[in-house]
Amino acid sequence: MEVKVASSAGFCFGVKRAVEMVYNEINNSDNIYTYGPIIHNEEVVKDLESKGVKVISEESDFAGLEKGTVIIRSHGVGKSTYEMLEKYGHKIIDATCPFVKKIHNIVREASENGEQVVVIGNKTHPEVVGINLWCSENKPAITIENTEEAVDFDIPKDEKVCIVSQTTFNLNKFNELVEILKKKGYYINVVNTICNATEVRQSEALKIAKDSDAVIVIGGLSSSNTQKLFEICRRECNNTQYIQTLNDLDVDSLRDVKKVGITAGASPQTILLRRFKIMSELTFEQMLNESFKTIRTGEIVEGKVIDVKPDQIILNIGYKADGIVSRDDYSNQPGLDLTTAVNVGDSLEVKVLQINDGEGLVRLSHKSVAMDKGNEKIKEAFENKTVLSGPVVKILAGGLSVSVEGSLVFIPASLVSDTFEKDLTKYLGQEVEFVIIEYTPSPRRSRIIGDRKQLLVAKKTELAEKLFESIKVGDVVEGTVKNVTDFGVFIDLGGADGLLHISEMSWGHVENPRKIFTPEQKVKVLIKEINGSKIALSMRFDDENPWVGAEEKFAVGNVVTGKVARMTDFGAFIELEPGIDALLHVSQISREHIEKPSDVLKNGEEVTAKIVDFNIDTKKISLSIKALTEPEDAEAEAEDAEVEATEETAEE
Repeated sequence: MEVKVASSAGFCFGVKRAVEMVYNEINNSDNIYTYGPIIHNEEVVKDLESKGVKVISEESDFAGLEKGTVIIRSHGVGKSTYEMLEKYGHKIIDATCPFVKKIHNIVREASENGEQVVVIGNKTHPEVVGINLWCSENKPAITIENTEEAVDFDIPKDEKVCIVSQTTFNLNKFNELVEILKKKGYYINVVNTICNATEVRQSEALKIAKDSDAVIVIGGLSSSNTQKLFEICRRECNNTQYIQTLNDLDVDSLRDVKKVGITAGASPQTILLRRFKIMSELTFEQMLNESFKTIRTGEIVEGKVIDVKPDQIILNIGYKADGIVSRDDYSNQPGLDLTTAVNVGDSLEVKVLQINDGEGLVRLSHKSVAMDKGNEKIKEAFENKTVLSGPVVKILAGGLSVSVEGSLVFIPASLVSDTFEKDLTKYLGQEVEFVIIEYTPSPRRSRIIGDRKQLLVAKKTELAEKLFESIKVGDVVEGTVKNVTDFGVFIDLGGADGLLHISEMSWGHVENPRKIFTPEQKVKVLIKEINGSKIALSMRFDDENPWVGAEEKFAVGNVVTGKVARMTDFGAFIELEPGIDALLHVSQISREHIEKPSDVLKNGEEVTAKIVDFNIDTKKISLSIKALTEPEDAEAEAEDAEVEATEETAEE
């Protein structure tokens, strides 16, 4: 069997635009209403209703509505409807099809000019009703639907006539009725307002019907354009079926045909249309087998994705009804957008949960299939003590919930890490490794416990052994700052931590380690000492030792400039360069008596003085400002000051 699906089947521009406008408004308004069903498609209308969109049938309902947003459907309405909605304070979103809007303008102008408006179309169709409401009340439009009404049309001969059409009316029928009216001798202005998409769809349907042994027309039973497609196809092919669901399909009537054509209206059951497009790839025997397949609750079946929304997947499972997989039945991941997980055309293995979910669909679960596989994998890992991995899907009060192919493993907070962690939220979405330490399957409530801590401890032990085998005192290695304290920094060397004491951070003076180091910072350090599992580190590298060459640079008699680094009651310590401080005794600051250095000096202040003593062994330098003005007396006094300072320093 050859199956031909019309390329033009599906939403037309105006309908698609209207539907998108409703979906876009869902997140912007609390109360959303559509004046009449937004589309002749039960699938879409039901989905919108599930998201809180309500359908208003009559204008009389406007008064009792909670204030909200009212969306005018693509068929359009009369001017009075807009005025009434504004009166009751509702926000209006006009989703009237632009082609229908054009007709409103045409008939309004014609009516204002005194012309008799004739609308060729279905009198009761919402679009035609809306068009009529744009004509003058004194000169309402006349609607003509068939040949008899065209023949009976009779108005004064001197009146001008403006003819328009319902956008979905049959083009050939429109031309036929216009010809009848023209022969009556009226001055007629004909405006062909049939939508181009309708013309294309009808033209293609006619061509397919002429070339097919059987035709299937898909669409809502209340859809005007689908009814017209059915009429067109039925005239060319007696074996034409009009179906809304797969249950409506008469498969037996297709057994002996060689060519089947499939088309759909502007508002088709899109899921069904996609299903037929997939079935068009099958042989006739496969199609019959698919149609008559039986299924049982609990059975594992494979289906093909024919539609996917953020919260549900529709599958063709080869049964007379399609299957539905909800977000909760697909995955344990909360809030997952299913459109990012699967695509139309994908194959999916699922378990049958319910033959009829109450709406004619089969309730399916992909998660159950995955859980069965996951449980088997977990059981094998428990028995063989193998390592598993999986994403963290939920943070619980007492630990982590990890997914293993749909099955959930609980890792208690005490077994998540080898160190205490108060906040576990950082693990959400992360892939973690663990071992199963308890596996108790149960139909009601399984108990599956994982342990990540022992893997981390084992890994650290292994890394520590390798580290201590590879390092020795004097090595320069790279590490990562793990923790910063007032007295020092703990550096992760890749298997063990080393302590960088505050006194070993620089050749100069360090007041606060937190001003220099931050967690996760990479640093180069010197292995100063290894004592069992303890490692002492230093950043006082020999090639950076400021005392190398200091004897010449800071020889006695040299005049130097430095900054006040810190002060005591007996003197101020002047930083000559990072790592080298010199003492300026209080007695050497001025010829006048000074109680303490802070009376005349400030921290950070620049000071120029003369070096009066240098001792490389003790790494001490003495300075004098007085020696700059009275060298002989000041130097003698400086020697006495040095003795006093040494004694005072010793006392401290």
